[in-house]
Amino acid sequence: MPTTRAVRGDITTLDVDVVVNAANSGLLGGGGVDGAIHRAGGPSILAACRRVRATTWPDGLPTGEAVATTAGDLPARWVVHTVGPVFDPGTDRSGELRSCYTRSLEVADGLGATSVAFPLVSAGVYGWPLADAVDQAVTAIESSGTGAEVVLVAFSEVVLDLMTARLT
Repeated sequence: MPTTRAVRGDITTLDVDVVVNAANSGLLGGGGVDGAIHRAGGPSILAACRRVRATTWPDGLPTGEAVATTAGDLPARWVVHTVGPVFDPGTDRSGELRSCYTRSLEVADGLGATSVAFPLVSAGVYGWPLADAVDQAVTAIESSGTGAEVVLVAFSEVVLDLMTARLT
């Protein structure tokens, strides 16, 4: 089982091998974590995302999938972009949400990463309830088989408390 810890902070400032981006399927930037990573990392991340769209994923990155690019000006070595599902109370999309974490860790492991920082995927504008988003994240990470250290990055004290409680 990987070593997992929770911190409150700015994911763009962490000195880790991989920062995971909660991206949209277009991979061309957006709001929230996605916009922050693109702004802090500079234009080389957008250029790399455009190459991914022109080659590997011309129709956009599917929900639950992950792909790596440069980290540009971030302290991290790589950004792994993943697309979380939009929460729908009438449809169980928890498997897609867990896939964001497991696929991101598979990509990170393939890069040789020893440390990976995650935001809470789908818990912002995609509307996933915070406590369940934390539970899905930790469940996926614990079942992943990665050897990397995993850092869950909270955007608020409420989220940090939920993460800390779930990890103990």
